[in-house]
Amino acid sequence: WYERSQPVTYNLTSRSGSEEALRDMVQRCKKVGVDIYVDVVINHVAGGGGVGIAGSPYGYRTTAIFAKEDFHHNPDDLNSNCGIQNWEDRWQVQYCDLVGLPDLCSSCPRVQQLISSALSALLDLGVKGFRIDAAKHIEAGEFKQILEKVKGGIPWLFQEIVEGGEKAVTPEMYEGFGKITEFRYGPSVVSNVLPHGQLRTLETLGESWGFLKTDTAVVFLDNHDTQRSSPQLTFKNGALYTLANIFMLAHPYGYPKVMSSYNFETGDQGPPDVPVHGTSGLACFNGPWVCEHRYTEIANMVAWRHAAGSSSEIQNWQNFEGGSGVFFCRSSSACVALNRWEKSWEVVVHTSLPPGMYHDVMRDNNISACPLVHVRSDGWADLHIPPMSAVAFHINAMVPQNPAPPLVPQKPAHSGVHGKTKILEIIGISALALLVALLLLLPFRAWKNKRTARVRVSTPAATEGVELTMHNSREEQP
Repeated sequence: WYERSQPVTYNLTSRSGSEEALRDMVQRCKKVGVDIYVDVVINHVAGGGGVGIAGSPYGYRTTAIFAKEDFHHNPDDLNSNCGIQNWEDRWQVQYCDLVGLPDLCSSCPRVQQLISSALSALLDLGVKGFRIDAAKHIEAGEFKQILEKVKGGIPWLFQEIVEGGEKAVTPEMYEGFGKITEFRYGPSVVSNVLPHGQLRTLETLGESWGFLKTDTAVVFLDNHDTQRSSPQLTFKNGALYTLANIFMLAHPYGYPKVMSSYNFETGDQGPPDVPVHGTSGLACFNGPWVCEHRYTEIANMVAWRHAAGSSSEIQNWQNFEGGSGVFFCRSSSACVALNRWEKSWEVVVHTSLPPGMYHDVMRDNNISACPLVHVRSDGWADLHIPPMSAVAFHINAMVPQNPAPPLVPQKPAHSGVHGKTKILEIIGISALALLVALLLLLPFRAWKNKRTARVRVSTPAATEGVELTMHNSREEQP
Protein backbone atom coordinates (compact mmCIF):
# COMPACT_ATOMS: atom_id res chain seq x y z
CA TRP A 1 0.00 0.00 0.00
CA TYR A 2 2.82 2.42 0.78
CA GLU A 3 3.88 2.48 -2.86
CA ARG A 4 1.32 5.29 -3.22
CA SER A 5 3.57 7.44 -1.03
CA GLN A 6 6.54 7.03 -3.39
CA PRO A 7 5.94 9.16 -6.50
CA VAL A 8 8.12 9.03 -9.61
CA THR A 9 6.59 11.94 -11.55
CA TYR A 10 3.42 14.00 -11.19
CA ASN A 11 1.80 12.14 -14.07
CA LEU A 12 -1.71 11.27 -12.87
CA THR A 13 -1.62 7.73 -14.23
CA SER A 14 -1.60 5.25 -11.34
CA ARG A 15 -2.80 1.77 -10.52
CA SER A 16 -6.17 3.38 -9.77
CA GLY A 17 -6.59 4.67 -13.33
CA SER A 18 -5.79 7.49 -15.71
CA GLU A 19 -5.96 11.27 -15.49
CA GLU A 20 -9.17 11.19 -17.52
CA ALA A 21 -10.70 8.70 -15.08
CA LEU A 22 -9.76 11.00 -12.20
CA ARG A 23 -11.29 13.98 -13.96
CA ASP A 24 -14.49 12.04 -14.57
CA MET A 25 -14.68 10.99 -10.91
CA VAL A 26 -14.14 14.55 -9.69
CA GLN A 27 -16.91 15.88 -11.93
CA ARG A 28 -19.36 13.10 -11.06
CA CYS A 29 -18.75 13.61 -7.36
CA LYS A 30 -19.16 17.36 -7.70
CA LYS A 31 -22.61 16.89 -9.25
CA VAL A 32 -23.82 15.14 -6.09
CA GLY A 33 -22.18 17.56 -3.66
CA VAL A 34 -18.99 15.63 -2.87
CA ASP A 35 -15.67 17.49 -3.03
CA ILE A 36 -12.37 15.69 -3.69
CA TYR A 37 -9.17 16.43 -1.75
CA VAL A 38 -5.96 14.86 -3.03
CA ASP A 39 -3.29 13.30 -0.84
CA VAL A 40 -0.07 14.67 -2.36
CA VAL A 41 3.52 13.61 -1.66
CA ILE A 42 5.90 16.49 -2.43
CA ASN A 43 8.65 15.99 0.15
CA HIS A 44 10.40 13.12 -1.62
CA VAL A 45 10.29 10.64 -4.50
CA ALA A 46 10.45 6.86 -4.73
CA GLY A 47 13.49 5.11 -3.34
CA GLY A 48 15.44 2.38 -5.11
CA GLY A 49 15.09 2.15 -8.87
CA GLY A 50 12.82 0.80 -11.57
CA VAL A 51 9.91 1.88 -13.73
CA GLY A 52 6.82 3.66 -12.46
CA ILE A 53 3.20 2.71 -13.16
CA ALA A 54 3.06 5.21 -16.06
CA GLY A 55 6.29 3.81 -17.56
CA SER A 56 8.72 6.47 -16.28
CA PRO A 57 12.17 5.24 -15.16
CA TYR A 58 13.66 6.30 -11.82
CA GLY A 59 16.64 5.51 -9.61
CA TYR A 60 20.03 6.76 -8.45
CA ARG A 61 18.44 10.01 -7.19
CA THR A 62 16.87 10.89 -10.52
CA THR A 63 13.44 10.57 -12.12
CA ALA A 64 11.96 11.53 -15.47
CA ILE A 65 11.37 15.09 -14.19
CA PHE A 66 13.98 15.56 -11.42
CA ALA A 67 17.77 15.62 -11.82
CA LYS A 68 20.31 14.93 -9.07
CA GLU A 69 20.67 18.68 -8.49
CA ASP A 70 16.98 18.83 -7.51
CA PHE A 71 17.54 16.82 -4.32
CA HIS A 72 19.16 17.57 -0.99
CA HIS A 73 22.55 15.91 -0.96
CA ASN A 74 25.79 15.64 0.94
CA PRO A 75 28.40 18.36 0.35
CA ASP A 76 30.18 17.82 -2.97
CA ASP A 77 28.31 14.55 -3.58
CA LEU A 78 25.12 14.58 -5.66
CA ASN A 79 24.79 10.81 -5.34
CA SER A 80 24.15 10.62 -1.58
CA ASN A 81 22.46 12.36 1.32
CA CYS A 82 22.24 11.98 5.05
CA GLY A 83 19.49 9.95 6.69
CA ILE A 84 17.51 11.12 9.75
CA GLN A 85 19.30 9.85 12.85
CA ASN A 86 18.43 12.48 15.43
CA TRP A 87 14.78 13.54 15.55
CA GLU A 88 15.69 16.34 17.94
CA ASP A 89 17.71 17.97 15.15
CA ARG A 90 15.38 20.07 12.97
CA TRP A 91 17.91 20.31 10.15
CA GLN A 92 18.13 16.52 9.89
CA VAL A 93 14.34 16.14 10.01
CA GLN A 94 13.88 18.56 7.12
CA TYR A 95 16.97 18.13 4.92
CA CYS A 96 17.99 14.48 5.27
CA ASP A 97 16.31 11.53 3.55
CA LEU A 98 13.27 10.01 5.29
CA VAL A 99 13.66 6.20 5.46
CA GLY A 100 15.84 6.20 2.35
CA LEU A 101 13.49 8.25 0.15
CA PRO A 102 15.39 10.94 -1.85
CA ASP A 103 14.50 14.31 -0.28
CA LEU A 104 13.54 17.07 -2.76
CA CYS A 105 15.27 20.43 -2.53
CA SER A 106 12.23 22.43 -1.40
CA SER A 107 14.16 25.72 -1.60
CA CYS A 108 15.26 25.21 -5.23
CA PRO A 109 13.25 27.41 -7.67
CA ARG A 110 12.88 24.66 -10.26
CA VAL A 111 11.53 22.18 -7.71
CA GLN A 112 9.16 24.76 -6.29
CA GLN A 113 7.83 25.49 -9.77
CA LEU A 114 7.31 21.82 -10.66
CA ILE A 115 5.43 21.16 -7.42
CA SER A 116 3.27 24.27 -7.60
CA SER A 117 2.43 23.55 -11.24
CA ALA A 118 1.34 20.02 -10.32
CA LEU A 119 -0.93 21.36 -7.56
CA SER A 120 -2.35 23.98 -9.92
CA ALA A 121 -3.12 21.30 -12.51
CA LEU A 122 -5.06 19.31 -9.92
CA LEU A 123 -7.08 22.38 -8.97
CA ASP A 124 -7.84 22.95 -12.67
CA LEU A 125 -9.07 19.36 -12.72
CA GLY A 126 -11.69 20.33 -10.14
CA VAL A 127 -10.27 19.12 -6.84
CA LYS A 128 -10.94 21.35 -3.83
CA GLY A 129 -7.73 20.99 -1.85
CA PHE A 130 -4.97 18.76 -0.53
CA ARG A 131 -3.60 16.62 2.25
CA ILE A 132 0.14 17.25 2.39
CA ASP A 133 1.97 14.05 3.28
CA ALA A 134 5.08 14.35 5.48
CA ALA A 135 4.68 18.14 5.72
CA LYS A 136 6.92 18.42 8.80
CA HIS A 137 9.86 17.29 6.65
CA ILE A 138 9.53 20.41 4.48
CA GLU A 139 10.87 23.59 6.08
CA ALA A 140 7.86 25.83 6.82
CA GLY A 141 9.15 28.94 5.02
CA GLU A 142 10.09 26.97 1.90
CA PHE A 143 6.74 25.20 1.97
CA LYS A 144 4.95 28.53 2.06
CA GLN A 145 6.93 29.72 -0.97
CA ILE A 146 5.70 26.66 -2.91
CA LEU A 147 2.08 27.26 -1.92
CA GLU A 148 2.22 30.94 -2.87
CA LYS A 149 3.18 29.92 -6.43
CA VAL A 150 0.02 27.82 -6.81
CA LYS A 151 -2.55 29.21 -9.21
CA GLY A 152 -5.02 31.30 -7.23
CA GLY A 153 -2.82 31.48 -4.13
CA ILE A 154 -2.61 29.17 -1.14
CA PRO A 155 -5.32 26.51 -1.55
CA TRP A 156 -7.34 24.78 1.17
CA LEU A 157 -5.20 22.05 2.67
CA PHE A 158 -4.27 20.16 5.78
CA GLN A 159 -0.81 19.02 6.69
CA GLU A 160 0.41 15.75 8.14
CA ILE A 161 2.59 16.76 11.08
CA VAL A 162 3.28 13.99 13.54
CA GLU A 163 4.29 15.45 16.88
CA GLY A 164 6.25 13.01 18.98
CA GLY A 165 8.32 13.50 22.11
CA GLU A 166 10.81 15.60 20.17
CA LYS A 167 10.12 19.31 19.71
CA ALA A 168 12.49 20.05 16.83
CA VAL A 169 9.49 20.59 14.52
CA THR A 170 6.15 21.62 16.01
CA PRO A 171 2.70 22.00 14.41
CA GLU A 172 2.63 25.66 15.44
CA MET A 173 5.33 26.37 12.84
CA TYR A 174 2.78 25.55 10.10
CA GLU A 175 -0.35 27.21 11.48
CA GLY A 176 -0.38 30.15 9.08
CA PHE A 177 -1.27 28.39 5.84
CA GLY A 178 -3.50 25.39 6.43
CA LYS A 179 -5.08 23.01 8.90
CA ILE A 180 -2.92 20.49 10.76
CA THR A 181 -3.42 16.89 11.82
CA GLU A 182 -3.86 16.58 15.60
CA PHE A 183 -2.31 13.18 16.27
CA ARG A 184 -2.92 13.40 20.01
CA TYR A 185 -6.68 13.40 19.52
CA GLY A 186 -7.23 9.76 18.58
CA PRO A 187 -5.32 8.19 21.49
CA SER A 188 -7.02 10.58 23.92
CA VAL A 189 -10.51 9.60 22.74
CA VAL A 190 -9.64 5.90 22.63
CA SER A 191 -8.26 5.88 26.19
CA ASN A 192 -11.59 7.25 27.41
CA VAL A 193 -13.84 5.08 25.25
CA LEU A 194 -12.22 1.69 25.81
CA PRO A 195 -12.76 1.53 29.61
CA HIS A 196 -16.15 1.85 31.27
CA GLY A 197 -17.02 5.05 33.10
CA GLN A 198 -14.74 7.42 31.16
CA LEU A 199 -17.02 9.01 28.56
CA ARG A 200 -17.84 11.67 31.15
CA THR A 201 -14.28 13.02 30.92
CA LEU A 202 -14.55 13.97 27.24
CA GLU A 203 -16.74 17.07 27.63
CA THR A 204 -13.76 19.46 27.65
CA LEU A 205 -11.72 17.59 25.04
CA GLY A 206 -9.73 20.05 22.94
CA GLU A 207 -7.58 23.09 23.50
CA SER A 208 -7.76 22.78 27.29
CA TRP A 209 -6.04 19.40 26.91
CA GLY A 210 -3.07 21.07 25.24
CA PHE A 211 -4.26 20.40 21.69
CA LEU A 212 -4.08 22.69 18.67
CA LYS A 213 -6.63 25.47 18.23
CA THR A 214 -9.98 24.05 17.21
CA ASP A 215 -10.10 25.94 13.91
CA THR A 216 -6.66 24.54 13.00
CA ALA A 217 -6.94 20.91 14.09
CA VAL A 218 -7.92 18.02 11.83
CA VAL A 219 -9.02 15.22 14.16
CA PHE A 220 -9.30 11.49 13.51
CA LEU A 221 -9.38 8.18 15.35
CA ASP A 222 -7.10 6.30 12.95
CA ASN A 223 -5.54 6.63 9.53
CA HIS A 224 -3.79 4.42 7.01
CA ASP A 225 -0.60 4.48 9.08
CA THR A 226 -1.87 4.18 12.65
CA GLN A 227 -4.35 1.37 11.97
CA ARG A 228 -1.31 -0.73 11.04
CA SER A 229 1.50 0.64 13.23
CA SER A 230 -0.45 1.37 16.45
CA PRO A 231 -3.97 -0.01 16.08
CA GLN A 232 -5.68 1.03 19.32
CA LEU A 233 -9.17 1.29 17.83
CA THR A 234 -10.09 0.47 14.22
CA PHE A 235 -12.95 -1.01 12.20
CA LYS A 236 -11.86 -4.40 13.57
CA ASN A 237 -13.25 -3.33 16.98
CA GLY A 238 -16.79 -3.21 15.63
CA ALA A 239 -19.45 -1.31 17.61
CA LEU A 240 -16.92 0.34 19.91
CA TYR A 241 -15.15 1.92 16.93
CA THR A 242 -18.47 3.12 15.51
CA LEU A 243 -19.39 4.64 18.88
CA ALA A 244 -16.09 6.54 19.01
CA ASN A 245 -16.76 7.91 15.51
CA ILE A 246 -20.22 9.06 16.59
CA PHE A 247 -18.63 10.97 19.44
CA MET A 248 -15.97 12.52 17.17
CA LEU A 249 -18.61 13.77 14.72
CA ALA A 250 -20.80 15.11 17.52
CA HIS A 251 -18.16 16.89 19.62
CA PRO A 252 -17.34 20.40 18.36
CA TYR A 253 -13.54 20.26 18.63
CA GLY A 254 -11.61 20.25 15.35
CA TYR A 255 -12.36 19.27 11.76
CA PRO A 256 -13.21 15.53 11.79
CA LYS A 257 -11.82 13.06 9.27
CA VAL A 258 -13.46 9.65 8.87
CA MET A 259 -11.34 6.69 7.81
CA SER A 260 -12.47 4.48 4.91
CA SER A 261 -10.51 1.24 4.71
CA TYR A 262 -10.10 -2.11 3.04
CA ASN A 263 -9.79 -5.39 4.87
CA PHE A 264 -6.22 -6.52 5.52
CA GLU A 265 -4.43 -9.27 7.41
CA THR A 266 -0.86 -7.98 7.31
CA GLY A 267 0.52 -4.46 7.60
CA ASP A 268 2.02 -4.42 4.11
CA GLN A 269 -1.01 -5.86 2.32
CA GLY A 270 -2.04 -3.78 -0.68
CA PRO A 271 -5.58 -2.79 -1.69
CA PRO A 272 -8.09 -5.22 -3.23
CA ASP A 273 -7.94 -5.87 -6.96
CA VAL A 274 -11.71 -5.37 -7.30
CA PRO A 275 -13.46 -1.99 -7.41
CA VAL A 276 -15.83 -0.81 -4.70
CA HIS A 277 -18.58 -0.62 -7.33
CA GLY A 278 -18.27 -3.79 -9.36
CA THR A 279 -20.42 -5.87 -11.66
CA SER A 280 -21.67 -7.87 -8.67
CA GLY A 281 -22.67 -4.79 -6.69
CA LEU A 282 -21.16 -2.91 -3.79
CA ALA A 283 -18.06 -4.68 -2.43
CA CYS A 284 -18.31 -3.09 1.03
CA PHE A 285 -18.76 -4.14 4.66
CA ASN A 286 -18.28 -7.92 4.50
CA GLY A 287 -16.42 -7.70 1.21
CA PRO A 288 -12.83 -6.68 0.48
CA TRP A 289 -13.62 -3.02 1.17
CA VAL A 290 -14.74 -1.85 4.63
CA CYS A 291 -16.26 1.53 3.66
CA GLU A 292 -16.65 2.92 7.19
CA HIS A 293 -18.00 6.14 5.69
CA ARG A 294 -21.03 4.14 4.55
CA TYR A 295 -21.94 2.89 8.03
CA THR A 296 -25.44 4.20 8.75
CA GLU A 297 -24.41 5.77 12.06
CA ILE A 298 -21.32 7.49 10.67
CA ALA A 299 -22.94 8.71 7.45
CA ASN A 300 -25.97 10.11 9.28
CA MET A 301 -23.78 11.80 11.88
CA VAL A 302 -22.22 13.87 9.12
CA ALA A 303 -25.67 15.37 8.46
CA TRP A 304 -26.09 15.74 12.24
CA ARG A 305 -22.87 17.77 12.39
CA HIS A 306 -24.01 20.00 9.55
CA ALA A 307 -27.28 20.61 11.41
CA ALA A 308 -25.35 21.49 14.58
CA GLY A 309 -23.56 24.25 12.69
CA SER A 310 -20.28 25.95 13.52
CA SER A 311 -21.07 26.73 17.15
CA SER A 312 -18.55 25.21 19.57
CA GLU A 313 -20.98 25.51 22.46
CA ILE A 314 -22.01 22.30 24.23
CA GLN A 315 -25.34 22.47 26.04
CA ASN A 316 -26.99 20.22 28.63
CA TRP A 317 -24.10 17.78 29.09
CA GLN A 318 -25.44 15.00 31.33
CA ASN A 319 -23.65 11.92 32.65
CA PHE A 320 -25.39 8.60 33.24
CA GLU A 321 -24.56 5.03 34.19
CA GLY A 322 -21.48 6.00 36.19
CA GLY A 323 -20.01 7.95 33.32
CA SER A 324 -20.45 5.22 30.69
CA GLY A 325 -23.36 7.13 29.23
CA VAL A 326 -23.45 10.78 28.22
CA PHE A 327 -25.94 13.12 26.61
CA PHE A 328 -25.33 16.57 25.17
CA CYS A 329 -26.62 19.05 22.60
CA ARG A 330 -24.96 21.44 20.20
CA SER A 331 -26.64 24.87 20.42
CA SER A 332 -30.38 24.45 19.81
CA SER A 333 -30.01 22.28 16.74
CA ALA A 334 -28.77 18.77 17.54
CA CYS A 335 -28.58 16.33 20.48
CA VAL A 336 -26.96 12.93 21.01
CA ALA A 337 -26.83 10.24 23.70
CA LEU A 338 -24.02 7.64 23.77
CA ASN A 339 -24.09 4.31 25.62
CA ARG A 340 -20.79 2.55 26.31
CA TRP A 341 -22.51 -0.27 28.24
CA GLU A 342 -23.22 -3.69 26.76
CA LYS A 343 -26.83 -3.28 27.91
CA SER A 344 -29.55 -0.83 26.92
CA TRP A 345 -30.78 1.89 29.28
CA GLU A 346 -33.65 4.31 29.62
CA VAL A 347 -33.11 7.94 30.52
CA VAL A 348 -34.99 11.21 30.68
CA VAL A 349 -32.91 14.08 29.30
CA HIS A 350 -33.33 17.81 28.99
CA THR A 351 -32.74 18.99 25.43
CA SER A 352 -32.17 22.38 23.83
CA LEU A 353 -34.38 21.62 20.81
CA PRO A 354 -37.82 23.05 20.11
CA PRO A 355 -40.73 20.79 21.12
CA GLY A 356 -41.81 18.27 18.52
CA MET A 357 -41.16 14.82 17.08
CA TYR A 358 -37.69 13.95 15.77
CA HIS A 359 -36.26 10.95 13.96
CA ASP A 360 -33.43 9.06 15.70
CA VAL A 361 -31.03 9.07 12.74
CA MET A 362 -28.92 6.19 14.06
CA ARG A 363 -31.26 3.47 12.89
CA ASP A 364 -31.70 3.64 9.12
CA ASN A 365 -30.29 5.22 5.99
CA ASN A 366 -33.86 6.26 5.23
CA ILE A 367 -34.42 8.92 7.88
CA SER A 368 -38.19 8.78 7.57
CA ALA A 369 -38.06 5.11 8.61
CA CYS A 370 -36.17 5.87 11.83
CA PRO A 371 -37.93 5.70 15.23
CA LEU A 372 -39.18 8.90 16.82
CA VAL A 373 -38.06 10.94 19.81
CA HIS A 374 -40.64 13.21 21.41
CA VAL A 375 -39.32 16.48 22.82
CA ARG A 376 -42.04 17.81 25.08
CA SER A 377 -43.01 21.45 25.50
CA ASP A 378 -40.75 21.73 28.56
CA GLY A 379 -37.73 20.41 26.60
CA TRP A 380 -37.58 16.99 28.26
CA ALA A 381 -37.47 13.73 26.29
CA ASP A 382 -37.51 10.01 27.10
CA LEU A 383 -34.76 8.02 25.40
CA HIS A 384 -34.06 4.32 24.96
CA ILE A 385 -30.39 3.81 24.05
CA PRO A 386 -29.41 0.36 22.74
CA PRO A 387 -26.20 -1.28 24.02
CA MET A 388 -22.91 0.03 22.58
CA SER A 389 -24.84 2.51 20.50
CA ALA A 390 -26.36 5.98 20.45
CA VAL A 391 -29.50 8.01 19.87
CA ALA A 392 -29.07 11.15 17.76
CA PHE A 393 -31.61 13.67 16.51
CA HIS A 394 -31.41 17.13 15.02
CA ILE A 395 -33.46 20.01 13.74
CA ASN A 396 -33.35 18.82 10.12
CA ALA A 397 -34.79 15.44 11.19
CA MET A 398 -37.83 17.04 12.82
CA VAL A 399 -41.18 15.63 11.71
CA PRO A 400 -43.16 18.45 10.08
CA GLN A 401 -46.50 19.20 11.65
CA ASN A 402 -49.58 18.84 9.44
CA PRO A 403 -50.09 22.32 8.00
CA ALA A 404 -53.56 23.89 7.80
CA PRO A 405 -55.06 23.69 4.31
CA PRO A 406 -54.23 26.80 2.33
CA LEU A 407 -56.95 29.37 1.79
CA VAL A 408 -58.05 29.77 -1.83
CA PRO A 409 -58.04 33.52 -2.50
CA GLN A 410 -61.07 35.02 -4.20
CA LYS A 411 -60.41 36.91 -7.38
CA PRO A 412 -61.40 40.55 -7.03
CA ALA A 413 -64.27 41.97 -9.05
CA HIS A 414 -63.14 43.71 -12.21
CA SER A 415 -64.69 46.14 -14.69
CA GLY A 416 -65.96 45.13 -18.14
CA VAL A 417 -65.25 46.87 -21.42
CA HIS A 418 -67.45 49.83 -20.57
CA GLY A 419 -66.67 49.78 -16.90
CA LYS A 420 -70.33 49.05 -15.99
CA THR A 421 -70.66 45.26 -15.66
CA LYS A 422 -68.96 43.60 -12.70
CA ILE A 423 -68.49 39.83 -12.69
CA LEU A 424 -67.46 37.94 -9.54
CA GLU A 425 -66.31 34.37 -10.31
CA ILE A 426 -67.22 31.91 -7.61
CA ILE A 427 -66.44 28.23 -7.90
CA GLY A 428 -68.10 26.04 -5.30
CA ILE A 429 -70.28 23.02 -4.89
CA SER A 430 -73.09 25.01 -3.30
CA ALA A 431 -73.28 27.43 -6.25
CA LEU A 432 -73.37 24.61 -8.80
CA ALA A 433 -76.03 22.69 -6.87
CA LEU A 434 -78.25 25.76 -6.65
CA LEU A 435 -77.82 26.46 -10.36
CA VAL A 436 -78.89 22.92 -11.32
CA ALA A 437 -81.97 23.19 -9.13
CA LEU A 438 -83.03 26.46 -10.74
CA LEU A 439 -82.57 25.03 -14.23
CA LEU A 440 -84.83 22.08 -13.44
CA LEU A 441 -87.58 24.41 -12.22
CA LEU A 442 -87.63 26.72 -15.24
CA PRO A 443 -90.74 26.37 -17.43
CA PHE A 444 -90.00 24.55 -20.65
CA ARG A 445 -91.34 27.41 -22.79
CA ALA A 446 -88.57 29.62 -21.52
CA TRP A 447 -86.39 27.62 -23.90
CA LYS A 448 -88.56 28.01 -27.01
CA ASN A 449 -87.41 29.89 -30.10
CA LYS A 450 -83.90 30.48 -28.87
CA ARG A 451 -84.91 32.68 -25.97
CA THR A 452 -82.48 34.01 -23.41
CA ALA A 453 -82.85 33.29 -19.72
CA ARG A 454 -80.98 35.29 -17.12
CA VAL A 455 -80.54 33.69 -13.74
CA ARG A 456 -79.10 35.52 -10.78
CA VAL A 457 -77.54 33.25 -8.17
CA SER A 458 -76.49 34.31 -4.71
CA THR A 459 -74.37 32.12 -2.44
CA PRO A 460 -73.32 32.49 1.16
CA ALA A 461 -69.71 32.81 -0.01
CA ALA A 462 -70.34 35.95 -2.04
CA THR A 463 -71.51 39.48 -1.43
CA GLU A 464 -72.59 39.82 -5.05
CA GLY A 465 -74.62 37.50 -7.29
CA VAL A 466 -73.23 35.57 -10.21
CA GLU A 467 -74.92 36.47 -13.47
CA LEU A 468 -75.01 33.61 -15.95
CA THR A 469 -76.33 34.02 -19.51
CA MET A 470 -77.41 30.76 -21.15
CA HIS A 471 -78.56 30.23 -24.75
CA ASN A 472 -80.45 27.25 -26.09
CA SER A 473 -82.85 26.32 -28.90
CA ARG A 474 -85.71 23.93 -29.48
CA GLU A 475 -83.40 21.36 -31.07
CA GLU A 476 -81.07 21.31 -28.06
CA GLN A 477 -82.01 19.65 -24.82
CA PRO A 478 -81.33 21.61 -21.63
